Amino acid sequence: MAPALSRAAVAVPEPRALRSAVAERYDAWLVDLDGTLYTQHWVRLVMAAELLLLGWSALPTLRRFRHVQEAQRAELMAGEALPITHANPFAAQLARTADALGRPVAEVELIVQDWMFARPGKWIRRFPNTKLLAEIRAFRAQGGKTALVSDYPAQRKVDALGVRELFDVVVASGEEHGPQRLKPDPAGFMRAAELLGVPPDKCLVIGDRDDADGAAARAAKMSFRLVRAGR
Repeated sequence: MAPALSRAAVAVPEPRALRSAVAERYDAWLVDLDGTLYTQHWVRLVMAAELLLLGWSALPTLRRFRHVQEAQRAELMAGEALPITHANPFAAQLARTADALGRPVAEVELIVQDWMFARPGKWIRRFPNTKLLAEIRAFRAQGGKTALVSDYPAQRKVDALGVRELFDVVVASGEEHGPQRLKPDPAGFMRAAELLGVPPDKCLVIGDRDDADGAAARAAKMSFRLVRAGR
């Protein structure tokens, strides 16, 4: 008899019978975006080349922006209950980046929107996690509910992948229904479960980072499956 599944991360790849058992245990799958629904490694490589050729002047802003998000996440991991000073974590990230660089927030946002959300779309659609997307389609065909939960605005990337119809709700920082804190805070997953009308113990979180997606799932009393697109 197969061993009981734990609340800890379920590594991929899984045997087919086990994957089926996992699907049957849950009413909802709450899925991360970057590095989960597409192969982030290859997208970053081609975007780095494009930046060096066409956008080298944007590099300091983008590096600082990414650094600020990881600093925000590290603060949460350290258990620091920081006050919520902006409408969402994305707005806070833009403000902290602008302050660090001494540039207007609107100017920083234009660079970030262009190089992190608009331009990557043409590459994202070339590196989808076809295996996971097929599983999500099968889960929905069985009556399962799904949500996309992201620490970044997600709509442009969802459109680039052409998977909008695979998710009942999208909970993304900087967008409607977005969380007030980044992962590993469970706010995003809790909000998704609420919108779907599914209790936490019937939700499976699927993501590529145990320190963010996994930790948030455990804080929300949800199960977690670790995946890495393209591996």
